[in-house]
Amino acid sequence: MKVMKFGGTSVGKPERMQQVAKLITTGEEPKIVVLSALSGTTNALVSIGDALAKGDKQLAKQKIDGLAAHYDVFVKDLLKKDATLKKGEAIIAEHFDFLNIILKISFNEALNKDILAQGELMSTKLFSTYLEEKGIDHALLPALDFMQIDTNDEPYFDAIRVKLNRILQLHAGKKLFVTQGYICRNSKGEVDNLKRGGSDYSASLIAAAVKASVCEIWTDIDGMHNNDPRIVATTKPVVQLSFEEAAELAYFGAKILHPTCIWPAQQEKVPVKLLNTMQPEAPGTTITEDAGSEGVKAVAAKDGIIAIKIKSSRMLLAYGFLRKIFEVFEKYKTAIDMVTTSEVAVSVTIDNDAHLTHILKELEPFGTVVADKDQTIVSIVGNQIAKTPDVLMKLFDSLSAVPVRMVSYGGSSHNISVLVPSAFKTKTLQLLNKGVFGLE
Repeated sequence: MKVMKFGGTSVGKPERMQQVAKLITTGEEPKIVVLSALSGTTNALVSIGDALAKGDKQLAKQKIDGLAAHYDVFVKDLLKKDATLKKGEAIIAEHFDFLNIILKISFNEALNKDILAQGELMSTKLFSTYLEEKGIDHALLPALDFMQIDTNDEPYFDAIRVKLNRILQLHAGKKLFVTQGYICRNSKGEVDNLKRGGSDYSASLIAAAVKASVCEIWTDIDGMHNNDPRIVATTKPVVQLSFEEAAELAYFGAKILHPTCIWPAQQEKVPVKLLNTMQPEAPGTTITEDAGSEGVKAVAAKDGIIAIKIKSSRMLLAYGFLRKIFEVFEKYKTAIDMVTTSEVAVSVTIDNDAHLTHILKELEPFGTVVADKDQTIVSIVGNQIAKTPDVLMKLFDSLSAVPVRMVSYGGSSHNISVLVPSAFKTKTLQLLNKGVFGLE
């Protein structure tokens, strides 16, 4: 059994959805296909929810109508037989009837989760109808029947595994299954989701639950690149990564893979492949326990970082000082990315400003507190990178013209990170591409 996940751009146009159908029907191995919503749909649904939250039902109605018009065209281009076209139009009508009904209902967060689920529900039902039109035998597995999160909004893996395998047993003889990414039920049984990038998470959880031979993540780029191709002109795909390397790159900004995707596959030792729907013959990137080689593999950048410096010549060396600092962040459930210390100061970075005001207030008794927004963490990742000869020399020679604010080195054998002002992000990535990878 293999798991194949296709993102929004891979199914965002009728011809691409048709291409996906060709990809999943090659080979004899049974497959579970995980689909995202059509590209742009989730953003549109978010904006509908935002309008309703503000009480602007007229704006919400305009956005619903605009999205409905897009789907009306999509379904007509996708389905050509009268019977399946009528079925596709009925699917669209059902879901947009729901979106129009909510205009008459008091808005709340639970209802918002229902709104956000519509994209994946529509994409999978339309894709299933297209497979039906082509005479391709398959079963549509509703993710809401097996994908579940607990009271901490974390996947309830044991329940997912039991429920999914039980459902698969009911379809003995089937070799192709289609299901939704992103959506799930929470501990109350309500419709919920795995947050942004959740379709990758869904695929990895499913792959781990069925002990798949591989979890393929299909996007519109041929694997993980050594740098951000949107910023740097010359990049190259990384052929092989370890789970640890991939996790570092995903966490620190590589957009092709969501950070949560790695853990479930790693637990069950399921290889993950990053492949390109538009270039299916490209080798892409394979992620396994084995890194394949040592040395620098790739660079990633994480924006939206806030640097907080606490300066205190009186308290820094006092017993328990750092613990008290970290307890403030723990209290507000705010993760720290980087930490540096000196005799008189400690600096940390966070990527969530939801509780920044309260955090800064509680840190004031410890010393002078300064917070700088608009920072970017740039991470250089590779197997045993800390032991790679000359890596530090190449790194700092490359960045001599960049005002580096913080450096994290030695905490991980796979990662060296620097903090720079976001205004220098592009320059930093370009300089590293030349100085570390030798690419112009």
